[in-house]
Amino acid sequence: MTYIAKPKVSHPGLPRNQLGFTARDYEGAVSTLCAGCGHDSITAAIVQAVFELGLEPHKLAKMSGIGCSSKTPAYFVNQSHGFNSVHGRMASVTTGANAANRDLTYLGVSGDGDSLSIGMGQFAHIIRRNLDMCYIIENNGVYGLTKGQYSASADVGSKAKKGPANRQMPIDPVSTAIGLGATYIARSFSGDKDQLVPLIKGALVHKGFSLLDVISPCVTFNDHEGSTKSYAHTREHYQHVIDADFIPPAEEIRTAYEEGDTMPVLLHDGSKIVFRKVNREYDPTSRAAAFSFLRDSVNAGEIITGLLYIDEETGDMHDLSGSVEQPLSQIPYQELNPGNDQLAKLMDRYR
Repeated sequence: MTYIAKPKVSHPGLPRNQLGFTARDYEGAVSTLCAGCGHDSITAAIVQAVFELGLEPHKLAKMSGIGCSSKTPAYFVNQSHGFNSVHGRMASVTTGANAANRDLTYLGVSGDGDSLSIGMGQFAHIIRRNLDMCYIIENNGVYGLTKGQYSASADVGSKAKKGPANRQMPIDPVSTAIGLGATYIARSFSGDKDQLVPLIKGALVHKGFSLLDVISPCVTFNDHEGSTKSYAHTREHYQHVIDADFIPPAEEIRTAYEEGDTMPVLLHDGSKIVFRKVNREYDPTSRAAAFSFLRDSVNAGEIITGLLYIDEETGDMHDLSGSVEQPLSQIPYQELNPGNDQLAKLMDRYR
């Protein structure tokens, strides 16, 4: 993978956070993704979120698997820790890292293929453990890195550029996370930075597993008439509030709309995705209500965005397992080693 360093020169008048850093200090390498890719907008939102939170770069750990989405960590906070794992295995690697050093802030970037296909088993169990991390899925409905095959989030009837329409039921990461017990669940659109930045900030400071599903259109393989993430079948169901202008493929799609409103977003091919933001009266603390609300939105042909569910009472993996406050990586070996007698007693329990 080729990385292109950004120039270090920046304007002296740039705003600084409480650490004295500018947003430029939280950037990474130059993106090599396709021009107009929604993933780059997510990168910009992450940079803005960690800048505003004032996170210390050396206390951030960026995790990823394999895919276009998993290239994203190279493009932000280049002074942080990072691990690019095997396809679908980010969850177990992050679990091990968090178990060894709970003092770091863990931010994982995955894709709908990396999480919902080969990594589905690990995705389910990292939620069960309520691992303290922010888990972002850059959801575009295809395997963009291997030329546009359907992913597990592709809708029934969606069409690829070549071949038959998809006939398999999609996996909705948000509904799945609600059912599995995630304690912070949100959805957004890569082009809505005003909504996306605070959702990322909330996910980063939440204690426990935070899932943020971000619809991020693939401009190369899944942005044509009939594609999964165009949601052409919802055109008859959306409520026209504010429409977006046609955006050339070389530019990223951006939009803004109020809580409770629907927003039909015009994609590069002329098709539309319909989003609805939850309104201020929505209660995100009821798991059953959130699941029912999501089901109703699917029937209405809408993609609900915003903070969908949060549980601040359930402890994270360390609370549930009763681990010590001091990170295991900082405990001397002689204290970690219980000795031969204690090890023998432990082994006797399994005989």
